[in-house]
This record gives sequence, C-alpha cells and structure tokens, in this order.
Amino acid sequence: MSRKDTITALFTQKKAPAAPAAIDPERERVKTGAVSAMGASLQHLTESARQAVRLQEQIDEGSVVVRLDPSLIDSGLVADRLRPPVDPSFDALVASMRESGQQVPILVRPVGTEPRRYQVAYGHRRLRAAKELGIDVKAIVRPLTDAEMVIAQGKENLERRDLSYIEKAIFARRLEDAGFERATIMAALSTDKADLSRYISVARQIPDAIAQAIGPAERIGRARWLVVAENLQRPGMAKHVDAAVAGEAFAEADSNTRFAIVLKAISGSKAAKKPKVRTWQDADGRKVLRIETRKDQTALIVDEAAAPDFGDFLVGEIDALYQRYLQERSRG
Repeated sequence: MSRKDTITALFTQKKAPAAPAAIDPERERVKTGAVSAMGASLQHLTESARQAVRLQEQIDEGSVVVRLDPSLIDSGLVADRLRPPVDPSFDALVASMRESGQQVPILVRPVGTEPRRYQVAYGHRRLRAAKELGIDVKAIVRPLTDAEMVIAQGKENLERRDLSYIEKAIFARRLEDAGFERATIMAALSTDKADLSRYISVARQIPDAIAQAIGPAERIGRARWLVVAENLQRPGMAKHVDAAVAGEAFAEADSNTRFAIVLKAISGSKAAKKPKVRTWQDADGRKVLRIETRKDQTALIVDEAAAPDFGDFLVGEIDALYQRYLQERSRG
C-alpha cells in the first residue's frame, strides 16, 4: 500500500485496498494439467470416432475383412452344390481351418439392421466349417443385388473348385426357377446359351432326390448324365433306380460309384432301349434337329449352336402346330 493511500485511510475511515492474494504455483499447475488431459481425451475420442466412421465406410465398400459370428449369416439365394453323405474334402477343410485358420474370406451382403444380419454369396463350405468349429468366420461385407450375388457365387466356383456337371445343371435350373434371367445365369456359369439350355434340360429330367442321393459325381460328364436323364422318363424306370439307390452297395459307395450303380440299373433294364435316331438338316446342310423315337415317345433336340433361338421359337409355335395337327386328324 502506498503512503498516500495509508494517510487517506486514516482520515476517511476507509479501508485500504487489499493486497492481491499470492498465486499458488502448485494449484495452478494441477488446474492446467487437468485441462490439458481433458483436451487430449476429447481429441482421442474425436479421432476414435473418425476411425470408426472410416472403418464402417470401408466395410460398406467391401474393402476390409471382418470377423462375424456365423449365426448372424443366412444361407445364399440358391444352393449350388450337392452335399454327399460322406465328403472327405469337407472334412479336410475343417481340419485345415482348425490347424491353420481360415485363409480366404467369404463374401456376404447385409440384409438387416436390428440386429444386423448377413447373407452369404460365396464361401458356404467355409461358413459351415466355421460353424462346426465354433469360431468366427472371416468375411468381406459388400452391398450386392440378387444378380450380383449369384454371379459372384458362380465366378468364385470357377476360380476355386468348379462345380461338377450335374451341380452346374441343377444350379442353372434352380436359378431359372428363382426367376433369374438367362443372361444372368450364363454370366454366373460362364457358359453360352446353347450349353445353358442343355444344362437346364438335363436337370429338369432328373428328380432332385436322385441327384442328391448320387451326389456331385465329379468325374461324370454330360453324355452319361443324359443317358440317365432320358431313361428316367421311361415308364417303370423309376422303380429300377429306386431299388439301386436303396441297396447296401449304393450306401457304402462314393459319389462316382453311386452314379455307376444307377447307370448299370438303367442299362440292365429291359425298358432301357436305345431310341431310333434321325437328324433333320436345313438347306445349307446344318444338322439342326436330332429326333429320337421310342415306342411311345418322340424327342426333338435342337442344336442351338447350329440354329440359335430355334428351340425357343419352336416352343412359341407349339399351340399353332398342335391346332394344325388336330385339324389334320379331324379330316381323317
């Protein structure tokens, strides 16, 4: 306090201004440290939030691999493989994932929000193995349309373990039954229109129960499956196949041997007679139609490579042709 302020206080009874309190260095240091810590914590939370947003964006784009509970993943739109009763390759996959973990992620798409669920596009066997092992499955999450789903499913089969002939045929038929356009099915199977027609034709002649019982039969191609498919249309043939499938030898056999047992049952049947075969050529000598005639059946097989879309054209003309047939019959 200055001398002037002291004298003034004595004569006016005013209190002299109080001296400012001394600053406690220790308290100031604690206060500054707390503010700094709070600021650092807020900055950390902000950065964590940014990272979470970036991670979610990457997940939505399908650019990162995440771990998912298999129970949150539903099966795909259309099954593509036949599951044999005994599958050594699947047992080997389970053993490999148990010892070395999952090497290749599966592909899924989100299908719900609360709780968040997914649907598998490809990797059904890896998903099944993860369920059996009780572990999370590595997955890429990507928004996909139905068409993109089945195309991705087919492409992955080609790049890894391709489907057998009958698996391709049944997959094609199932996709068509599910309402997919043939262009999408061709892309999924990497095939052309003529082969796709053949796949679907064979698959429609073989009951699912018989195909499932035989299994994928990896070594069996179109020609032998066609023999089975055609002969299954014969009256009385189903009982011969049912007897073969019910046999003890069939139950103990692998998939390729099972097919051989069914083929033998068909070939050994009196009903399995070779058809009379004719071909029809156009004016340029192209063999467009194969005509197979049996006692009570006639089959027309169009070579789509020689006459693209002719099969569809014939189907569209059936009503008109049948009316002409009836008119001719009525004339005697």
